[in-house]
Amino acid sequence: MRKLENILVTGGAGFIGSNFIRYVFNNTDFKGKLINFDKLTYAGNAESLADIDKAFGGSRYFFVHGDICIKDDVDAALKKYDIDTIIHFAAESHVDRSIHGPAEFMNTNIMGTFNLLESARSAWSGRSDVLFHHVSTDEVYGSLGDTGYFFETTPYNPRSPYSASKASSDHIVMAYNHTYGLPVTMTNCSNNYGPYQFPEKLIPVMIMNIKDGKKLPVYGDGKNIRDWLYVDDHNSAVWAVVNKGRNGETYNIGGENEWENIKLVNVLCEKMAARLGKEKDHFKSLIDYVKDRPGHDRRYAINCDKLKKELGWKQAFDFDRGLDLTIDWFLSNDQWISRVRSGEYRKWIEKNYGGR
Repeated sequence: MRKLENILVTGGAGFIGSNFIRYVFNNTDFKGKLINFDKLTYAGNAESLADIDKAFGGSRYFFVHGDICIKDDVDAALKKYDIDTIIHFAAESHVDRSIHGPAEFMNTNIMGTFNLLESARSAWSGRSDVLFHHVSTDEVYGSLGDTGYFFETTPYNPRSPYSASKASSDHIVMAYNHTYGLPVTMTNCSNNYGPYQFPEKLIPVMIMNIKDGKKLPVYGDGKNIRDWLYVDDHNSAVWAVVNKGRNGETYNIGGENEWENIKLVNVLCEKMAARLGKEKDHFKSLIDYVKDRPGHDRRYAINCDKLKKELGWKQAFDFDRGLDLTIDWFLSNDQWISRVRSGEYRKWIEKNYGGR
């Protein structure tokens, strides 16, 4: 039986991690302590959890400014908070950034995961009531043709520095389960979207550019296909796996919601036009086809039958509702967006946590 009393969430100030922490406090019966362990890189914003800190800070929610690549940081947090569960979101995740600067991806995603595993192995020696849950991506599987799906048994075929670094960390996690008996579970998810997403990913970029009347850059012919998953659906699945998933198993999490990039951009244009009082096609003239990025995978699609059948999970948000919630959040949170885009949130981090 897993203890699940003191949970360390790595990368808890990032997009998915912060939404996960909010999900656990607001939508589950978890009564223990949750420790948010984050380096606060450019995509980490502790202000995203101001509401959780106000409600639970100092009693059940704690923030630790730490680096998974520094083992002493990890060891200290595991000891201080008597951690029995690690949920590992922390990662460099933007494919474009990995193409232009792969070194940080190798260090954080591979060596950082290794450090966490080593610390967990030392702290939890011989225990079976603990868990290391590793959050990964469908990109490790490579690219699909016009048909077919990624299954948990699909051979790995990473095609970018980002996906290669995540594939490496996936293998290391499973090696620690098989070699050392460390209790682990793993999830591989499709493209997430939702509130608090850092404005470098497709959906928030398009929402904000439409609002500002800027061009809408679309790679190549725009026909690359992604499976879109609302962030709360992702996090409900992670919580199900952490609580009920079988030791040593991988579970795919998908939205079962495939969209060509160009069709998604057109839908966003139409939804934004309705909100801003414009004609339906008003913003479509802003679409700007740009040179495709190197190694751009053509199609991702997840089969998540295993997760549904074993753990009884299902998506709660269809794409229309999820997009509406996402657009409305971005249109209603100008202060958060302006602080992120201007870098003001970094000044808050410098003031409170220094320049690490």
